[in-house]
Amino acid sequence: MDKSKDTDLKDEFEQKLQRNANQTQNRDNLSHPASAPDVVNDDTTIRNNRTTEEVDTTIPIIEERVEIGKRVVETGDVYISKQVHEDNVTIDVPTTKEHVHIERVPINKYVDTAPAAVRHEGDTMIIPVLREELVVVKKLFVVEELHITKKLETTHDSEQVTLLKEELHVNRVSKDTPRT
Repeated sequence: MDKSKDTDLKDEFEQKLQRNANQTQNRDNLSHPASAPDVVNDDTTIRNNRTTEEVDTTIPIIEERVEIGKRVVETGDVYISKQVHEDNVTIDVPTTKEHVHIERVPINKYVDTAPAAVRHEGDTMIIPVLREELVVVKKLFVVEELHITKKLETTHDSEQVTLLKEELHVNRVSKDTPRT
């Protein structure tokens, strides 16, 4: 609340008190004359040869009230900065390569029926190679078999990788401190 409002309320309060005091004094003067005997006539009291009736007087009741408020006050600033660092990191990347070893195994044998197209013995895949020969009697002759073995080899290769990393800096500046 500002001071002009306080002063206005105080002045108004004092004026009302003064009026109230004046009204009370006037009423007391009417009810207690210095001289003259009281004569009573029905509902009217006569004093000093004057007739007066009762007068209603209003007495104001005054109270002060407080208004409470608030406001936002800026107390300072916060500056946030971010810095990016580059770090070179060596990482181990496992890679897998598949090597195929082919071995030709000669069989050179006649058969009555064709063997299975492909068969497996452990990690080895066997594919028979057939040929027909012109003979008076036609027979299948296994010339050779291909024995194929798969082997897995794992190697470790080094790679240079650039990783980004952010770092925050927070600086609080009070309003009282001059900025630079």
